[in-house]
Amino acid sequence: MNAFAPPYTAPSDVVAVLRTQGCAVLAPSTLAAMCGVELSALDAWRASWNDLPPDAYLKDGGRYRSRRHSCFVQQGETLVQAPRRAHWQSEDYNALHGGMHRWFEPLSPGLVDDPTWTRLLTGLGSTFAQARAVGDWHIEAHQFRIDTTDGIGRPTPEGAHRDGVDFVAVLLVGRSGIKGGETRVFEADGPAGQRFTLTEPWAALLLDDHRVIHESTPIQPAQTHGHRDTLVLTYRAHAFQGED
Repeated sequence: MNAFAPPYTAPSDVVAVLRTQGCAVLAPSTLAAMCGVELSALDAWRASWNDLPPDAYLKDGGRYRSRRHSCFVQQGETLVQAPRRAHWQSEDYNALHGGMHRWFEPLSPGLVDDPTWTRLLTGLGSTFAQARAVGDWHIEAHQFRIDTTDGIGRPTPEGAHRDGVDFVAVLLVGRSGIKGGETRVFEADGPAGQRFTLTEPWAALLLDDHRVIHESTPIQPAQTHGHRDTLVLTYRAHAFQGED
């Protein structure tokens, strides 16, 4: 099956496209320039995806997902790590795992103490603030590895969904030995949609969570075994989910 190429957004159009369409797709070079980071500095993080604990909360009984999770608060250009807390979503946004307090191991200090980490998260937050002016951002950061241990891996076992936040950034860290993993984005209240496959490390999908729903199709091994690594960052104004 041929993959649909990502419809990369021109760097100068990212904010306008987020405002009008609710979805922008960034080439790696656009992400790097927007956040003031070097792609080589992002690549230095990739080995940390080899050290993600298994996700013990999968209700479908699968063994295909590993992850870490930490929270941050952005005030202007300042980023502060929040005390460790559970990841929580209401059942309105996650019918499969909503209503659960899911405790995951935190991101490694070596990652979150890297100045590039602060520039990446605050750069994205500043872009989102241009699309919709808000107060402080409450950010949840998820390192995911979806693998083909069971023959099939599901990046979004809950199906097409919203996350219950204001904005979402999905960064492809890498994919190896797999087929599938197509990204699909649909209007939340309309018929329009698009589909494409992220293949370049550090290509990014930016979403207005009020306006669109999204999913990624299952992955299968291209040969014997493979995986897909992503960094998912959610931005919510004023409070983390479950605090208000």
